[in-house]
Amino acid sequence: MSRPPHPLLLVLAVISALEGLVLLGYAGFDIVEGLRVGVQGPSEVSNVPGLLLQIVIFLVLGAAGIAIAVGWWRGRRGARAPFVVAQLLALVVGVPLLQSGGSQSSIGLVIVVVAGVGIVLAM
Repeated sequence: MSRPPHPLLLVLAVISALEGLVLLGYAGFDIVEGLRVGVQGPSEVSNVPGLLLQIVIFLVLGAAGIAIAVGWWRGRRGARAPFVVAQLLALVVGVPLLQSGGSQSSIGLVIVVVAGVGIVLAM
């Protein structure tokens, strides 16, 4: 019987798993919306290949988040580098959302706070 992971690693695993699940959920949302309402928006950015690429990217990033969570859960310190990179990517998305105002700024705040906490805990 293996012992439970260190509480810090458990928190990092939870953060990574939640981020992965959100990304997988968003890929699912894109699939449903693509089938339900089709591809909408400016033709330069809204087309079937673009939507498919976006879905694949979110599926891969979500699966990577889950894999990193498993690494943290198993006590693998090698999960640190990909986890920190994922948090930096989250900051790249979260900071502009935070500065955008409106309802998107609250989403940006959540992303920035979670990514910041994740980076601090990982170090």
